[in-house]
Amino acid sequence: MPRAVLCEELSGPDRLRLREVAPLPPPGPGEVAIKVRAAGLNFPDLLMSWGLYQFRPPLPFVSGFDAAGVVTATGSGVTRWHEGDAVIALMPFHGAFAEQAVVAAERLFPLPQGFSFAEGACFHVATATAANALMQRGAVQPGETVLVHGAGGGVGLASVEVAKLLDATVIAVAGGAEKLAAARGRGAHHLIDHQSEDFCERVMEITGGRGADVVLDPVGGDTFDASLRCTAWAGRLLVVGFAAGRIQSIPGNQPLLKGLSVVGVRALEDASRRPEIGAAYQGWMYRHATAGRLRPHISHRFPLEEFREALAALQGRHVIGRVALIME
Repeated sequence: MPRAVLCEELSGPDRLRLREVAPLPPPGPGEVAIKVRAAGLNFPDLLMSWGLYQFRPPLPFVSGFDAAGVVTATGSGVTRWHEGDAVIALMPFHGAFAEQAVVAAERLFPLPQGFSFAEGACFHVATATAANALMQRGAVQPGETVLVHGAGGGVGLASVEVAKLLDATVIAVAGGAEKLAAARGRGAHHLIDHQSEDFCERVMEITGGRGADVVLDPVGGDTFDASLRCTAWAGRLLVVGFAAGRIQSIPGNQPLLKGLSVVGVRALEDASRRPEIGAAYQGWMYRHATAGRLRPHISHRFPLEEFREALAALQGRHVIGRVALIME
């Protein structure tokens, strides 16, 4: 019997259970069945286990929405995918932490050449968030300065890579030498350790008092508040998440005085509502991945049986880049 990590009650990751489940039915029209080989963990996986994410599937549900594997069957009308194809599967916010999955054909992407299944499972969501944020929502231009918070995390490291490819000057903020070394390895020009430095003062020093043109903030709370002070005139402050735990309030005088924009980023929703936007950033990032210029950094790999340890590593901020579950 295939196995899956089930959320049966909204009581946090400690209450998730690895269960044997019934085989899924054959794929219907427009669907594809895959054997999942790896799944990537994302911070919303934790939130969903408490019922704190904006999307709440009915209980019980299979956790996870980043997966990679091999096509085992296709439903009627599917012409692009064939049995044996190696694919990345973007699940509808749940269903990835399992040994089998059935997904709509349009939610599959080819595994880039040279990628392992773990890298494939850790690629799409974080990189799509970075690409959509910096290309469409932030409209980064060559030569601009991009400040990336949480630069040791999955979205942060992807954002460093994307900003570098957009010919921006990248300032990476993270906690500790190891995370900053990873950011430098992905192309960051300047490094700030928020554990020992005031990042706002350092940004103003680096930019000669001008501030950053674009700030990508997956942290929120106090980090967002301070970022308002080191954003340049007509800058763009991109709200990606609230990993710090506090959802900030925005004082209206700051955007007014600096002519800056506070822009929300929901890459997957943007792609759903504006398919042409999704096609643009997804095509861009897969071209660069195939060319070897974009690749997820995975610091932790766990077998499916150790899913709790994997989620604990993510929750405890022990991960640099991404963490993956390996199905076999």
